[in-house]
Amino acid sequence: MICPRTASASAYRGQRSARRCVRPLGVCAAAFLLTLAFAARASADWLDTTGLRGTLSPQGYSRWDGLNAGATFGLSNMNTDFGSSAGSLIAYSLRNTTVEAELAPSSWTTLPNSTTNGRQYGAFIGYNMQWDQLVIGFQGAYNRVSSSETGAADHINRIATTSDTYANTIDITAQSSSQLIDYATFGARLGYAMGQFLPYAVIAGAAGRFNYSISETTTVSGTSATATPATYGPNTDSQSSSKNNAVVGGFMVGLGMDVAVLPNVFLRAEWEFVAFAPVSGIRTDINTGRVGLGIKF
Repeated sequence: MICPRTASASAYRGQRSARRCVRPLGVCAAAFLLTLAFAARASADWLDTTGLRGTLSPQGYSRWDGLNAGATFGLSNMNTDFGSSAGSLIAYSLRNTTVEAELAPSSWTTLPNSTTNGRQYGAFIGYNMQWDQLVIGFQGAYNRVSSSETGAADHINRIATTSDTYANTIDITAQSSSQLIDYATFGARLGYAMGQFLPYAVIAGAAGRFNYSISETTTVSGTSATATPATYGPNTDSQSSSKNNAVVGGFMVGLGMDVAVLPNVFLRAEWEFVAFAPVSGIRTDINTGRVGLGIKF
């Protein structure tokens, strides 16, 4: 037989245990109800497309008009043509000579092309205007490039006769390096809204910032059966040139696709080609594929 005090204590402990179980269950139930309410509200906001830019219009396509901005990540393939980059230095080494006047070694292709791959990180800001499904906009972008330093070195030797009857031996050794630090673009976009998707084309001006270095050594000698003296040289001269933060203009063309994933959030996939004007004879172009995340305001 259980005494009343013992029974009362057991009942009290059972009530405490029940309360311990009920409290977490109550908290969980409340959290579950709040989650359902939040989900219902979010679903209602998503389905109610009136007044929310980026959701589907009654005609079945997204609205893209207004200000937008975002960040991007890309992989780049950069091609650098060093072929005639040492030309002006070679011309200076051979200034006032018959060899340069008649044979023009400064115009020879002394260095090869070089290709390098790297990553880039960027940001963009733009403004769109939309008429039905036609979207016209303007956009500026900035991209920081990594692993973009490349170089070339080579040697060329030729023998050629000039009008003064000398058989000239021309020996040129050249080295060149270039690094694209970053670049910016600004231009126009033309797109066509289809559901949540906005395929577009873009054309823009570009400006890139480069570090470059060029050096060459030219040696010339000659022999003649009729001229006096019968031989000359070897005559050797070296020149070099370098600059940091050289700003170079260019142009950009590209194709892309924006996809509305939330009323004011979109994803971007884009390919672009940028060609820069020569900097000290070095020509550079860069192909980039990138993805991005943007916000419409």
